[in-house]
Amino acid sequence: MKKLLVTGSSGLVGSEVCMFFANEGYAIHGIDNNQRAVFFGPQGDTRWNQQRLQKNIKMFQHHEMDIRNRAGILNIIKQLRPDAIVHAAAQPSHDRATAIPFDDFDTNAGGTLNILEAAKQFAPDAPFIHMSTNKVYGDKPNTIKLKERETRWEYDDENFANGIPETLGIDQSKHSLFGASKVAADIMVQEYGRYFNMPACCLRGGCLSGPNHSGVELHGFLSYLVKCNVEEKKYFIYGYKGKQVRDNIHAYDIACFMKAFIDNPRNGEVYNLGGGKNNTCSIIEAFAMAESFTGKKQVQEYVDKNREGDHICYYSDLRKMKKHYPTWDISVSLKDMIGEIASSWKKRLKRENIGFE
Repeated sequence: MKKLLVTGSSGLVGSEVCMFFANEGYAIHGIDNNQRAVFFGPQGDTRWNQQRLQKNIKMFQHHEMDIRNRAGILNIIKQLRPDAIVHAAAQPSHDRATAIPFDDFDTNAGGTLNILEAAKQFAPDAPFIHMSTNKVYGDKPNTIKLKERETRWEYDDENFANGIPETLGIDQSKHSLFGASKVAADIMVQEYGRYFNMPACCLRGGCLSGPNHSGVELHGFLSYLVKCNVEEKKYFIYGYKGKQVRDNIHAYDIACFMKAFIDNPRNGEVYNLGGGKNNTCSIIEAFAMAESFTGKKQVQEYVDKNREGDHICYYSDLRKMKKHYPTWDISVSLKDMIGEIASSWKKRLKRENIGFE
């Protein structure tokens, strides 16, 4: 039986990948130490997701391990020698990174290097998939000419009609400390792929979402927004008139692309992984969609100051992904995604006895 190793296995992407590949017949090994609860407090806790995996996947083995533990990571991969590796563990917030720069860099850059080197030594032929981020582009997307619509910003340059391509530069821009640490990891994955001829890729994700996300204010845009709506909790909009645009991709579609890559890997590739233009929304538009599922008016407050390095408009150009893997495409619409998230939060919050009827 083939073995898949997933870091960050209790997170949104990691847990979806575990479930998906278990259904494909893989034995699943998950590395996670609930570090999200350390980064974001109790609301970021993912133990519930770990328990869900242990309950629902027969061939699942949890490894309580911090990816910064170099000796521990080397030993796990030496003993396991997986057939494929999905690296989804990270400190994921560019706001949080400012307060914890050492933890951020040691986790994102150092932790990635630990896994890469262990893979090179003990599983060099295993396809290696790294969950990178669109923050590797820094605020470079903000230099693209924009036009203002009633509820959103939109690109006003035909070169970006399909979104941001992988050829956009990453230099001479403001990344945030999180973005910088993820750049280091991203480049290292590419280098191991090219220098050591390892089958590896970086997936530069945007807004990754789905019903199993523990969204918090500092990370998990769509999940947190819907949670605020369900709880009738105030959502703070930071700058850009609430018209900033993001593309959103369901974790299931991420797992589907990973399957395509593992089946036909390439060395040192990068892909902009997002929902594409059809799955875009602004914050204002997301409010309206959430309200349509819950019947609750969004409580909101506008703060006339944008987050440092925040994108005004970002959505992924999916043409390279579709060219390399023509059988893959987006299958979950933004509307369906928000409906799933709303339903999930209702159930979770009801279980937590906070009075949802």
